[in-house]
Amino acid sequence: MNTYKTIIIDDERLAREEVKRALSNYPEYIIAGEAANAYDAVALIEKELPDLIFLDIQMPEKTGFDLLEELTVVPKVVFTTAYNQYAVKAFEVNALDYLVKPLREERFAVTIEKIKAEFAKIEARKKPLPMHYKIFIKDGEQCYFVPLKEIRLIQSMDNYVRFFFGDHKAMIKGR
Repeated sequence: MNTYKTIIIDDERLAREEVKRALSNYPEYIIAGEAANAYDAVALIEKELPDLIFLDIQMPEKTGFDLLEELTVVPKVVFTTAYNQYAVKAFEVNALDYLVKPLREERFAVTIEKIKAEFAKIEARKKPLPMHYKIFIKDGEQCYFVPLKEIRLIQSMDNYVRFFFGDHKAMIKGR
């Protein structure tokens, strides 16, 4: 079982306790710390480098959105707030989910499933493809199914990519 370092950021102690209580049913989420404001949160995030943060939006002096703008490395974010009017903006900053307080157990379970799916995608991207896998390359009218182990070189050329494999080379337009 993978574990994920988690930080809870909320200016209300009871709200932080509520998130901790909800997370207690999910032992893979290790709470690495808590912060009551954006200033403390920045330092804590930079120190702990969490995988996930539960973040309140309305906090004194700086909002959760202000906090995210200050970070150089942004972990995955679940917003926890008493206000529903920030939902659109939350998803514009790529939040995994948006929970309205007080937290409901069944809604929290849905959030955990979203988080698990996101982390599963991240883990899958880390695994290299087996060398027997083949990729499809189309160069003009020529089409190739090329085993990864046969690719000798991939060369970037402005908007194009050139593949060298076996005794062949092919150029495709990049994205």
